[in-house]
Amino acid sequence: MRRSRALLAGAATAALMFTAACTTDTPTETAPEGTETTAEETAEAEGSDDSGANSDWFVQADFDRELAQRDIAPEGPADQPWLQAIEPEFVDTSEFASEGGDKVLCFSNASVSNPWRVTGWITMQQQVEVLEAEGVIGEFRVSDAADDDNKQISDIQAFVEAGDCDAIIVSPSTTATLTPAVEAACESGKPVIVFDRGVNTDCMVTFIHPIGGYAYGADGAEFLTENLDEGSTVLALRILPGVDVLENRWAAADKIFSESGLEVVGQEFTGGDAAQIKDIVTQYLQRGPVDGIWMDAGDGSVAAVEAFEDAGQPYPVFMGEDEMSFLRKWQDTEMTAIGAVYSNFQWRTPILAAQMIWNGEEVPSEWVLPQDPIEADELDAYLEENADMPSLHYAKFGGEDLPGYPEAWTDR
Repeated sequence: MRRSRALLAGAATAALMFTAACTTDTPTETAPEGTETTAEETAEAEGSDDSGANSDWFVQADFDRELAQRDIAPEGPADQPWLQAIEPEFVDTSEFASEGGDKVLCFSNASVSNPWRVTGWITMQQQVEVLEAEGVIGEFRVSDAADDDNKQISDIQAFVEAGDCDAIIVSPSTTATLTPAVEAACESGKPVIVFDRGVNTDCMVTFIHPIGGYAYGADGAEFLTENLDEGSTVLALRILPGVDVLENRWAAADKIFSESGLEVVGQEFTGGDAAQIKDIVTQYLQRGPVDGIWMDAGDGSVAAVEAFEDAGQPYPVFMGEDEMSFLRKWQDTEMTAIGAVYSNFQWRTPILAAQMIWNGEEVPSEWVLPQDPIEADELDAYLEENADMPSLHYAKFGGEDLPGYPEAWTDR
């Protein structure tokens, strides 16, 4: 069996500049080298007034749909959430059915530029190895765009021109810019599978993703609202502006906070940098109490918690993520917290979807996966299950039944 895979050297320690599902089609400006700006100046420069529930990023119908989907029981095997689907509308794939194995599966990846993507990429490779052993996949051909739109467009074009991909999987680096490349792949006649990040077309056979950004943001905002008294203060920590999934997360939270009686004392962009997160939180604590922390992604959660410890302040009600460093800190501090989840196990689904398509089986046209946060009564169980995993691992990775478990993830 032949394999061509991008190297992961240094990926696990890559700078945490982009969250798990970042997509942006508007470049953000950065200050000239050597120039320092305050957190307030950064937020103002990046246009924070154009975000939230009153911005173009907020769509009421999408907000309502995603929040409702949280309460809908998914269809599919109970012990395999990566094969479950919420309100699926199935499409016929018989035109792509073909006999025989040793298929060539091509994957255009946006990047492995943060630990969420590294965790998912490992899980995907382990699922591929299962289908290789079964003779389903003969070659897994991978290109990594390193978050470069132009490179990913070229990568997809190369797959199309080669003509021997039996299916093409795409995790787009951005939405609008990658849309023509995905449409060109669809026009090649090969089945196309898009996952994680979307594009502005429905030409693909299936689009696979968790519920979405509104649900993620609402999970944390509702938790803070339920656990804080009216008039309490909340600090919102965001990674960067102009990113659709992140803007949706904040828009959902902004709407809920505005109707809750809580006071949002600030929303600050951090770039996902732990030192900057700690500095921002410290600045706010010097001005007055901060009762709650809401984050649009979990990278750097521990740094925010440490700012309270250094200041000798009581722990806030906290929204983190299912990254192991935060879950361990949560347990150690016994603070009131929730671990939001953008289901990492979705990296298995495109591989299994390709197999189903080659078999001519129906698949959902939009494959919406469950997206459930980790709550306090589940914390100990997830920590025990992932006791040997590194700090940058994500608890809901869904690879426990794969042959490489746990070494593939512990030895990243």
